[in-house]
Amino acid sequence: MKTDAFPSVRVEPELLATAKRVLCDGETLSNFIKQSIRKATERRRLQSAFIARGTASRNEEMHTDQSFSSHD
Repeated sequence: MKTDAFPSVRVEPELLATAKRVLCDGETLSNFIKQSIRKATERRRLQSAFIARGTASRNEEMHTDQSFSSHD
């Protein structure tokens, strides 16, 4: 599998120092960044799906004029 690279990102020296301080033993900054990107993209994917389900539910309720109490 061919790999690609993320563009270089300029950060404040304090952010870079903080990131390096929280690395686990043997962990590289590159691996930390890759893991962070994976988690953030998964979180956004799940958030988008959650919002889509909520929007679809609201649209269905508006279309059918049927709603249910959270206590039902």
